[in-house]
Amino acid sequence: MKPHKNSVVRSIAAWFAVLTALAALAPVAAHGAEVIPSYGLTRSTDSNTDAKSLLAIAVRGNLSPLFQTELGVAYRSESRFDGDLKVRMWPVTASLYLTPVPTLYAGAGVGWYQTTFDYASTLPFPDETKQEFGVHVGGGFQIPLAPSVAADLGGRYVMMRDQQSRLVPEKFNPDFWTTQLGLAFKF
Repeated sequence: MKPHKNSVVRSIAAWFAVLTALAALAPVAAHGAEVIPSYGLTRSTDSNTDAKSLLAIAVRGNLSPLFQTELGVAYRSESRFDGDLKVRMWPVTASLYLTPVPTLYAGAGVGWYQTTFDYASTLPFPDETKQEFGVHVGGGFQIPLAPSVAADLGGRYVMMRDQQSRLVPEKFNPDFWTTQLGLAFKF
């Protein structure tokens, strides 16, 4: 793609993300909301490393009896290339979930992934930060604990374009999965 086309695609994707976020916030005000802080595990699909910790918070709202929207933000990090590269990521995501029963949800969404590449100090490469868009599929279920609190167990698979590295090999697959356990506070 030419640089001009890349900026047009990024602009369209950014506007789509903003409109999705606004659409997600509208039902929150009209139908109540859930705030879900969570802790989870994340693992790259292209790595042999152990799963790493993930911290996240999400806000869900009811779009209708069968659909929920979600806005979320998280933090994850992982090491690659025998510790020569540390990848830190702050995903901001918007999702649409089908909820056939109130305790079960499944769906898909988009995300903006701010990614920092920290190279080992022994390497001659400067650290850098990039922004990428990705898509995800996922789902989960809730177990009521009290009238306005539920345990929320969810997971998702995130798909992104291959990313460049200054190390060999020069490209790597940034796809990853997450599994999270949180508490849904209903308002």
